[in-house]
Amino acid sequence: MSELRYPARHVCIVLLTGLGDVVHGLPLVNALKDDDPERRITWVVEPMPAPLLEGHPSIDRVVVYRKKDGLRGVARLARDLAAGERIDLALNLNVYTKSVWPTLLSRARHRLGFDRGRSFEGVWLASNHHLDPRPRAHTADMFLEFAEHLGLAVPHPEWRIRFTDDERRAQAEFFTRFEGRRVATIIPASANAKKDWPAERWARVADALAHDFGFRVVLAGGPGQREQRFARDIVAASSAKPHWALGDSIRRLAWIVAGSSLVLAPDTGPVHIARAFGVPVIGLYGHTNPWRVGPWRKYHDLWVDRYTEPGEAPDPSNFTPRLGRMERITVEDVVAKIALATENHLRSA
Repeated sequence: MSELRYPARHVCIVLLTGLGDVVHGLPLVNALKDDDPERRITWVVEPMPAPLLEGHPSIDRVVVYRKKDGLRGVARLARDLAAGERIDLALNLNVYTKSVWPTLLSRARHRLGFDRGRSFEGVWLASNHHLDPRPRAHTADMFLEFAEHLGLAVPHPEWRIRFTDDERRAQAEFFTRFEGRRVATIIPASANAKKDWPAERWARVADALAHDFGFRVVLAGGPGQREQRFARDIVAASSAKPHWALGDSIRRLAWIVAGSSLVLAPDTGPVHIARAFGVPVIGLYGHTNPWRVGPWRKYHDLWVDRYTEPGEAPDPSNFTPRLGRMERITVEDVVAKIALATENHLRSA
């Protein structure tokens, strides 16, 4: 057991959303638990990504903060946090105003957050300890700065997302329909339309996956109207007969991604679920910087990067969106990455 910089028998993680960020926070939580299995971990999270944390072996309690409920949500959060054991250390991994209430209501003696330069809207004031000032980096690397600050080594980061026996059975039943053929899952839409790629191009990629590479194609994602409409447009334009798997269950989406042979997506949370399970992922980046938000430390060769200018050095500190870049990605760009994934990542799998 390490002697943490701040004594902590009970740690509160404040990491509310989105789905990808929550995935990036898991290696830190595992390191805290591995260091002392008796250390309690409470995680405050918003409703959407909360199911991903269910049954996680390193998390003792999940507290859901319903920010959209306004003051009622804050009052409920205060009651929920007060009902648990006293918290010694709160780690605020978010940088926006919504994280102030969970950090303060943790009532932790030690509250560690990002430095002023990497926080927004005065959030740094809610913490009484801060990380050393640094340039912004990949989100997962910035979260591991908390471990470094505490004096905790994380030589082999792990995620440890687990499924129940019932979920494993449902996963096996789902993939049985594909009769042993490799499955490529497309997550065609993100939460931000500016990150998305045209539906007609996804349809042509689906056709290439099925007819040129022998994959069965699955369309997965959330229940939103825009996502559903986007997926319907792909199905209508594709001859590959993609299997429809959009729905409102984050955990179902996770086990579909985990059971796939290949995942293709723009900048969206399931990319990082795929990375956590070691599933090769082809990420499409133009609006956002893949060096900051792409699959962490793996599958760089499968990125389609139209964010970084030719000859421009990779710069994970750059978080400025670049408009109109997704349209620069061609179908041929993505098909070339499918060929590369098939040759370099799937042949040896």
